[in-house]
Order: sequence, then structure tokens, then C-alpha cells
Amino acid sequence: MFAVYVERPDRDDPLGALVLGDRPEPQVPDGWATVTVRAASVNHHDVWSLRGVGLKDQYLPMILGCDAAGLDEDGAEVIVHGVIASPGWSGDETLDPQRSLLSEKHPGTFAERVAVPRHNIVPKPSGLSFEAAACLPTAWLTAYRMLFTQVQLAEGDTVVVQGASGGMSTSLIMLARAAGYRVWVTSRDADSRERALQIGAHQAFESGERLPERVDAVMETIGRATWSHSVKSLRAGGTLVTSGATSGDLEVGELRHIFFRQLKIHGSTMGTRDELDALARFMADRGVEPLVDRILPMDQAADGIRAVKDGEVFGKIVLTRVP
Repeated sequence: MFAVYVERPDRDDPLGALVLGDRPEPQVPDGWATVTVRAASVNHHDVWSLRGVGLKDQYLPMILGCDAAGLDEDGAEVIVHGVIASPGWSGDETLDPQRSLLSEKHPGTFAERVAVPRHNIVPKPSGLSFEAAACLPTAWLTAYRMLFTQVQLAEGDTVVVQGASGGMSTSLIMLARAAGYRVWVTSRDADSRERALQIGAHQAFESGERLPERVDAVMETIGRATWSHSVKSLRAGGTLVTSGATSGDLEVGELRHIFFRQLKIHGSTMGTRDELDALARFMADRGVEPLVDRILPMDQAADGIRAVKDGEVFGKIVLTRVP
């Protein structure tokens, strides 16, 4: 079957490590099922895999991709949950120390077919297209858990999203707006700030700019470059939820602000199968469509991955199966 994969990772030239070609059909252990992929979406994880980050030699060559929507073995329309729990694990799979994502130990979704545990198959609401549904399992699911599991907010509360353009930021903006929160965003780029306003943000600010008032929660995925601003922007008792550090780890943690104003800091990673199901139904019920930067056939995956690597996206890049 056709697939997009990495055979020899290259830390310095990740696109040079990308291979398009035939791979064996997926192996299907007991309790697993095959999904025929109709659409998959690109994540930063795919760039890291091409660099060899988190990918052991024993699992090479490895088909890329964490997210997909398609048809199960009975022809039902489904979404693939990409967090694979270890055998025997029960409960929240994001807390399993031995968990992995598709494309780490098990072949990923950038292929004609992918094998996953049956538990990882979620019904796709009819109100979501395959392309929209394929955006959900990583960025949108992470955003959903950040906003609705890790913090308790009420309608009208103010949320700051640090960053305005990538798949994570745009999903946070759109979900928060759909939930009835007041949404503020920050960005270094004026065009990104303007586009954030167009997709639902109430106000947009220059990165690091002093805000008009302190806020109820901050969604933090950037790390070192924005952390101090995030902490100082919270009201007493406010909550910071962090799920990434794209600008690097911290040098200063603003501890005095944290303990004196009794701030809450929550780490967050991905989401559960049940949260993905709830997210898909929430989006279908509220009429929320993921922001898609572009749709490409899977044999043009290099163009999509390059755009993600270079930060030249506003929303998600979706790959569709090659005819």
C-alpha cells in the first residue's frame, strides 16, 4: 500500500528523510482493527519523527502520522484516536507511563490503511467531513482537554491564548469562543492577530503587551518566550494550562507570583478516547469547523510537512488519500 514514512531520520534535514512509496499492509493483532484512511492531518510530531526525536531504530522504517478519519471494517465513518495505551492499562490513557502515539511504536496514519486498537476507534458525527474530523485527534483534542478538563471556567470568563496561528492556537481560540468565553490572543505577527480576530478572538495583543486586566486562565504552548507574561497576566487564583514549550524550557519560573497570588499550574498532554468522542460531538452540535490551512493529496505530504516545519500555516494541513 502507498505510505509516507521515514527510513533514516535526519536531525539537520528532516525533509530529506521523507520517503513516499509502498509499505506492507498493517498487521492486525487480536483486539485491533483496520481503518481505511480518507484524510489525515500533519502535526509537529511528524517533523520531530523525521529528525529521529522519540523514534527508536528498532521501529524503523516508520509510517508517519498521528491523526486520521476514515472507514472501519464495516464501512462506518470513524475517527482514529492516536494515543496507544500499553496492554492491560485501564483508565486515563494519557497517564499511562508506557503509552505511545501512532507513528512511534506502531505504524501511523499517512497510509492507505492503519491498524489501531478497537477502543481507539471513535464514531464520526455526520456533521463533520473526513477532512475536518482528521484535524481533531492531536491539536484539537489537546485544546479540548486544556480548556474543559484541566480548568473549570464559566461562560464570560476571560481566556488568553498565547500565539495565534498554528493548529493548537487556532483550535483553542475557536473552542473557547464556542464555549462562550471571552478570548484574547497574543502574537508577534500583525497578520496573525488580525486573522485570530476573524476566527473568533475578541481582542488581539502584541506578544508581551500589558493586558487591560488580569484574566481567569491562560493557555500556554510556547514556553520560555511567553511564560513570564502568562503568569503575570493571571488574576489571583487563576489557572495556567501548559501543553508545550516550542520556544524552549524555562530559565525563570516566576515563583513569587505563583505562590503569592495562589495560581494554579496544570500540565496537559493530548486527551483520552472519551474526550475525543466528546470533542467531535461538541463540534458537530455547535457547528464548529476546524480551520484548515490547505488540503493536499498524500503524495504531496512533503509540501505540507515543510509548511509546518517552517511555521507557514494558519490552522491545520490535511492530507487526503491518493486516488
